[in-house]
Parts: sequence; C-alpha cells; structure tokens
Amino acid sequence: MTTHGSELEPTTQRGDPLPDPGLPPHEPRLTDVDVKQAKRAERQVSAMFGVAALGSIGFVVAYLALPLTGELDRLQVSNIALGVTLGLALFLIGIGAIQWAKKLMPDVEMVQERHSLASTPDEQAGAIAAIEAGAEESGIGRRKMIRNSLLGAMALLPLPIVFILGDMGPLSPNPARVRASTIWEPGMRVVNDVTFEPIRPEDLEVGQLVNAMPEAYKEIPEEEHSQALRVRAFASVILVRMELDEFVVEPGREGWDVDGILCYSKICTHVGCPISLYEQQTHNMLCPCHQSTFALADGGKVVFGPARRPLPQLALEVDAEGYLAAQGDFSEPVGPSYWEREQFIDGESV
Repeated sequence: MTTHGSELEPTTQRGDPLPDPGLPPHEPRLTDVDVKQAKRAERQVSAMFGVAALGSIGFVVAYLALPLTGELDRLQVSNIALGVTLGLALFLIGIGAIQWAKKLMPDVEMVQERHSLASTPDEQAGAIAAIEAGAEESGIGRRKMIRNSLLGAMALLPLPIVFILGDMGPLSPNPARVRASTIWEPGMRVVNDVTFEPIRPEDLEVGQLVNAMPEAYKEIPEEEHSQALRVRAFASVILVRMELDEFVVEPGREGWDVDGILCYSKICTHVGCPISLYEQQTHNMLCPCHQSTFALADGGKVVFGPARRPLPQLALEVDAEGYLAAQGDFSEPVGPSYWEREQFIDGESV
C-alpha cells in the first residue's frame, strides 16, 4: 500500500488478533478533586433518601385519610395518592443509590479473568475481604449523612407493605361484609335495565333472556352517580324463561322460580365480568372474558372454563300487582371468590 509515494507495512497479518489497546488514561471526576463538589453530591443523595422516607410516610397518611371505600372520585384520588407516594419512595431510593455510586464511590476500572465457579477457602476469604474493602471504600462509614438517611428511608419503606397487607386481616377498613350483600330485599321489583320498567311474568316468552336490575336503582339521586354504578355492578341480574321440564330445581330452591322464570346474578364468579351470551338451545350462559360457561338449567353450575362456583340465584315471586319481585337478597355473595366469602354463605356471618 502506497501513500504519497511511501510504502506502509501492515501491522498485523489477516486472522491475527488485534493488540490489546489497554484502558484510556483515567480522568478523575469533579467530586474526586473538589471537596465542595463532593459535599454537594453527598447532600443531594441524602436529600433523595430523606424525601423517599417522606414518601413512605405519605403513603401511610394517604392510606388512612383516603380509605378505599365510598364514591368513585374518592377512590380515584386515593389510588393516585398511594401510587405517587410509594412510587416516589422507590424511585428516589434507586436514584439516590445511583448518584452515590457514580459520584462518591471509588471510580476504579477492574479487569478479572474468568475462573471456575467453585471457590477455594482462600478465594472465599478474599471475597469477604473484598466486600469489607468495598464497604470501606464506599464511604458508608465515613459519610454518616448518607448512611443515616439511607437507613431511615429503608426502615420506613416496609410501612406501605404493612398497611397494604392489613387489608387481608380482621381489622381491615374494607370489611368483606361490603361484598356479602346487595340492595335486593324482600318485595323489591325486578325492572328492565334499559327501560327501568317493572316486568310481569307474561312479558317473557319461553327461551327469552332479559337483563334486569333492582327497582331501587332508579331511586338513587343523580349526585350519587358513582354509588349508583357500584350498586348496579353488584345487583345486576339476568332473567330467563324455560319450560318447566327443562330445568333442574336444586334442593332448597323449591319455589325460587315463577312459571319457569329463573333469575341469576349477571356477575361471573371467576373475575367478575358481566355475562350476557346466552345459548338458547342448551340454556348455557357464556362469559366473554375467559369463556366460563354456566348451565342455567342446572342451578347455574359451571360446565366449562376457569370459574369454580355456580352463578348465585335470586329467588323470585309475584307481588300483589302481578310484577316480578325478589323474595330477598342472594343467599351467597356475588362475584369472584375472596377469602372471607364462606363467612357469609346463606346471608349469615359465622
């Protein structure tokens, strides 16, 4: 190869490895040469750990001041407050640790050859010595401000977990009783969930399915709209009419139908999706979320899918004016399973 009339010899032959270029000269960081910058970085890291501790305390305050009950708007504010405070605590602990490592811990580049995974006693002792040396070099003993603020942030971080797990205990501010009942009560009429008109038995033909809800839903004031949505979610039902010889009457449910009209909860017992896909010939009800299938002609039992409990059935009667009404509330909690559910079977707390 010739350049400007001079011939250059190749430094390596084809296939030979390139020479090790080595490491570039080490350039000290600003915090390595300026004590004021090091102190400034130390204050920054300590401030991050301190604010992280406040975030954990803020989570507890938000949890107690904004319980997960009540109006939908309140629930949204609570979720935002809990997410922001806990996220801030975790984020600042992580960022503070990164800042500490990048600006204050030793800036040394090391190269280590791979070796077998089995460690000799000497290697184990060397590893322990390296850990101790790393602790010394990190400055955790010398930089008391960082150490104390980190310990404070880490000590308070489990508090949100303790309060979250508290929902699983007997002192939970959200008792399972809230989910154990609906607004259905004896004599309450069943109304169409579109027209809100009460339903007579003769309004339903054999094979027909109607989505319905309790009449009391109409009486909830507009200013309590979010509460109305919650009531509707738990109390929604489906009505289906069959020939009297097409369905099985479960023991203890004699007299729950009206001339072949059966009423079931509209809430899937798997994860709580609303169900409305009805197969008229088989009298099976399909949940569109995960394909759980319930046999309405056989007590709402599960015939396919991940659900493990039948659909709760609502006992029906005809009131003095000839409209369909409930004999009472569901005999068991509606919706997905939860740990305390067995305490409220048959409407009683044990």
